[in-house]
Amino acid sequence: MKETVLVVEDDSAINEVVCEFLKEAGLEVTTFANGDDALKFLASAKNLSICIFDIMLPGASGLELLKEARQSALFSHVPVIMLTALDDELTQLSSFNGLADDYVTKPFSPRILVKRVEALLRRSGEYTDGEILKAGPLLIHTGNYEAYEGGERIDLTLKELELLKAFIGTPRKVFTRQRLLDLVWGSDYYGDERIVDVHIKNIRKKLTGNFIATVKGVGYKLDPNYLKERDGK
Repeated sequence: MKETVLVVEDDSAINEVVCEFLKEAGLEVTTFANGDDALKFLASAKNLSICIFDIMLPGASGLELLKEARQSALFSHVPVIMLTALDDELTQLSSFNGLADDYVTKPFSPRILVKRVEALLRRSGEYTDGEILKAGPLLIHTGNYEAYEGGERIDLTLKELELLKAFIGTPRKVFTRQRLLDLVWGSDYYGDERIVDVHIKNIRKKLTGNFIATVKGVGYKLDPNYLKERDGK
């Protein structure tokens, strides 16, 4: 999967040049010229590898975008580079106090900016493999098999995580026990199918919300009410 860069810069010339150099480096780029639009994107995005925020923006400022990213369970680990024409100490301190990873003052070399991006991606490479699955307040990082509910880490076994992945992958599907056995334990498993019930019971104990609904006489499905729960931040 390609690394994805979010660029938020209101100067169209700078935005165009930065995006062009990033794309030439083999990166996917999503860009906005307005801080408010970027905030909305951060609230709904599922995958980002690195962010580049100009500090002075129409709407929400780059520092506000940085704060939003750092408070997000989904993107709190994502590297952030701040761009600005301001090189005073207070502005730089505000960026680093907000947990920015790097700070670049204008004018700058787009080639050097790309090298800074690549360096940060190498350091955070453990987070860029795999994908992120989301259902209501539940997030699963498939690359490192970690799960979070409302921003809190949930200690799940490998089989429990695989079950959750199955439900999230097809949220409206009702799974029989046998189908879940085939997906998670493999088609060559010949043990008691009630092992599925045990794992689902354990999942229900670990999650605060009712993630899995029982469909009597059939099996299990993702509870649609869980999807309506507000993401914890």
